[in-house]
Amino acid sequence: MVGYDALMKDVLAVILAGGKGDRLKPLTRDRAKPAVPFGGAYRIIDFTLSNCLNSGLRKILVLTQYKAMSLDRHITMGWNRYFCRELGEFVDVVPPQQRIDESWYQGTADAVYQNIYTIEKESPKYVIILAGDHIYKMNYRLMLEAHIANQADVTIGLLRVPVEEARRRFGVMEVDDTGRVLGFQEKPEYPKPIPTDPNCCFASMGIYVFNASLLFEELCRDATRPGSKHDFGGDVIPAMVSARRVYAYEFLDENRKSTAYWRDVGTLDAYYEANMDLVAVDPLLNLYDEQWPIRTYQPNYPPPKFVFAEEKRRSQALDSIVCLGCIVSGGTVLRSILGPRTRINSYAEVTDSILLGEVDIGRHAKVRRAIIDKEVRIPPGAEIGFDPELDQARGFVVTPQGVTVIAKSDGVEHFPVPPPKFAGFRVGMPTRMETGLSQAEQ
Repeated sequence: MVGYDALMKDVLAVILAGGKGDRLKPLTRDRAKPAVPFGGAYRIIDFTLSNCLNSGLRKILVLTQYKAMSLDRHITMGWNRYFCRELGEFVDVVPPQQRIDESWYQGTADAVYQNIYTIEKESPKYVIILAGDHIYKMNYRLMLEAHIANQADVTIGLLRVPVEEARRRFGVMEVDDTGRVLGFQEKPEYPKPIPTDPNCCFASMGIYVFNASLLFEELCRDATRPGSKHDFGGDVIPAMVSARRVYAYEFLDENRKSTAYWRDVGTLDAYYEANMDLVAVDPLLNLYDEQWPIRTYQPNYPPPKFVFAEEKRRSQALDSIVCLGCIVSGGTVLRSILGPRTRINSYAEVTDSILLGEVDIGRHAKVRRAIIDKEVRIPPGAEIGFDPELDQARGFVVTPQGVTVIAKSDGVEHFPVPPPKFAGFRVGMPTRMETGLSQAEQ
């Protein structure tokens, strides 16, 4: 087999991170889907980027489009330090260049096609196309080795999915015993089951390894094809199946659990469930695996703090994740995720909820089964997640499974936490900024 460094130097990873994420609104109202926080400390795109880094991929293009400012900032602050430009390593965020025309990307294939110039400049032998909005752990190098061993023109990441779950959601493949793809349908109404397992089908993960020269040829052909939506799953791959060597590579999970972990957190309920899994005693997704670390940008915040040990005012967080900069000041947190710089004031209760960061829960407030976006203040005594009709009347989103979602600066029951004001220095008693306590709590 080709040496590790020599092989990976011939590979360019292209991460598609330009989707609107409409089904995740209001969380995607102000940010791209790959930039949505996950698990308290992470962004969704961190999983794909960590897979690249752990697999040895050192040349990465991230193609953005909608509301990409926070995503660009996150990658710049958290990921550039892992790559040395002088050694030919990089992770570059590429907004639409409009080199070909002035339109937005028309599909996944069109996004890559409009960046052919940028890709060609790196002279890769292989191009791996990835999505930036899925949660999973995967060694892309093993997929690349299978691609080379099969002398394939393109290799597609394959996932076994229940037939009912795949309907209208996944591209579905027919695969022979050697792994060669015989047929491909994009999001069919009636997916073809696996002959040996009629309850499941072979679904596409939206991950592709291409021989670079062939990729350019197929993209140029698709760009001129009448009626094409310029999508890999809908147009490019089906057209290649009969004429090219198209192979499938079954997902090999680096999460090392009894069942493979792959999540498309494309809806608010799916997002909620994937986050809630993390606070379980034995979560399906292992974030503490030193052999396959998930990296991110960690801001320079102080450690989390718990104050008051009084019986009626005890600070506690049970079965929960508490991030840097958080203060639990006499409140109770159960089975929840507190994002950075979140404040839980005295006698407040937060249960089965996700607070994305810089959230302030007022005294005696109660929050249950809720997702609260950044910089939201819940007033003292307010109740969130107990009355769906009241929550909807306030302007909040309530999901089909009854999760209340509060966006940034949305509704009347909360407002953005104002930045601290510094009017000068004071000698004497410490300020709230210094202790983390209000005057009454001091």
